[in-house]
Amino acid sequence: MVAIDQIKKLREETAASVTDCSNALEESKGDFTKAKEILKKRGKDIAGKKSCRQTSQGIIESYIHPNKKVGVLLELNCETDFVGKSQDFQNLAHELCLQVAAMGDEMSLLEQPWIKDTGKTIKDLIDEFIGKVGENVTVKRFIRYDI
Repeated sequence: MVAIDQIKKLREETAASVTDCSNALEESKGDFTKAKEILKKRGKDIAGKKSCRQTSQGIIESYIHPNKKVGVLLELNCETDFVGKSQDFQNLAHELCLQVAAMGDEMSLLEQPWIKDTGKTIKDLIDEFIGKVGENVTVKRFIRYDI
């Protein structure tokens, strides 16, 4: 049996469901680090399975840097309007706009290390989100404006 406080902590750090957190902790025999890795792997597996599904809903997010010299428009798509309207989806779109503003497009967006956690790529960030919501999510297009 896994302690409730461990499940709560893992859920807060990963945003995975209570059931997934509990199962990962049981599978890892209470090892918190291994449980996080199990959840990460499951998220990637789910993302792989969902990758061929059509994404026809979503949002267009914008960002203008406070210095007014960099701007970004980004279209982020998902499968349903329910996910597209969620605060988590909107937060992901905003994070991606910040990424484009900070990093530009020297390399593929998905291959870039995430500016808030360089141990993770943007693809990892999106895969984790897919694992959390159970829907395919794609960056349809984006553009960065510089003055």
